[in-house]
Amino acid sequence: MTISIGDKMPAGEFAVMTDNGPGKISTDELFSGKRVVLFSVPGAFTPTCSQKHLPGYVQKADELKANGIDAIACTAVNDVFVMDAWGKDQGAGDKVMMLADGNADYVSALGLELDASGFGMGKRGQRFSIIVNDGVVEQLNVEAAGEFNVSSCEYAIGQTAA
Repeated sequence: MTISIGDKMPAGEFAVMTDNGPGKISTDELFSGKRVVLFSVPGAFTPTCSQKHLPGYVQKADELKANGIDAIACTAVNDVFVMDAWGKDQGAGDKVMMLADGNADYVSALGLELDASGFGMGKRGQRFSIIVNDGVVEQLNVEAAGEFNVSSCEYAIGQTAA
């Protein structure tokens, strides 16, 4: 079953790169008491993801934060080393957290997995964004196949503007 507006985000964890190597962050740590934009891309270093999706959030992070967003997080079904390298390549720095969902456990818990076997990519996450307010889904934006509109940073800015 796919998550919906008003639902509590499922419990889980992501892999993150720390100063001491791979680590974990729980969904409680990520979402509790905060307003967070979590966006998902089908894969690190893929064309739309690297040319439009992640760069938009990196470039416009301050606009989202001015609209009451406490944290911005990008997730993909990639390992923590790939997500860390991609974040460095894209200049994510402290603007966008890079969260690895290596086995697609979290996108599966959300009901937003994608079978990209036809492209040689296996199980992935759909392209989406979720605005989470203290662990509850405030906005859910899932892209149609092959599209890049409602999960963009520009769209999220419009949804978070007062």
